[in-house]
Amino acid sequence: MKNNFLILAFLFFSISAFAQIKKAAVKDLAFMSGTWVQKSEWGDLEEFWSQPNGESMMSSFRCVKDGKALFYEFVVIELEEGLPVMKMRHFNRGSIAWEEKEKPLFFPLVTLKGKLAVFEMKDKSVRLSYQLITENKLSVVLEEKDKNGQPKKDIFSFTRKLY
Repeated sequence: MKNNFLILAFLFFSISAFAQIKKAAVKDLAFMSGTWVQKSEWGDLEEFWSQPNGESMMSSFRCVKDGKALFYEFVVIELEEGLPVMKMRHFNRGSIAWEEKEKPLFFPLVTLKGKLAVFEMKDKSVRLSYQLITENKLSVVLEEKDKNGQPKKDIFSFTRKLY
């Protein structure tokens, strides 16, 4: 009897842990706001997140190496059907877009627990996690498959830029 209870409890908590969220507000993502910087093998990284406003947030990102910007990202998070959805576009120097005009990358919010937000493409090919570790430390984890189809994880440890 005790074993049956433990099995049922395990199943209940396992299922609920993987259940997708049904509703969230953009304001719940305010912990991401700020200007975040990191030096990495890619170069000097800088990511700015606005405060939530008008059921949206926006972000700009740039990667600078050897004194030259290599690429940029522009991101908006907008509320769609009760859930925040991240919409991302990449650009080379000269503002040359990687994605087609009508096709930004879409990442619906799939997990929101305290200061952790996880966004994932519907085909599950790419996942982005944002977690505020301390007031001045933001961890961003990019999970995707490499050119050979093998799982790849890049972890970015951003520090809040204080002016």
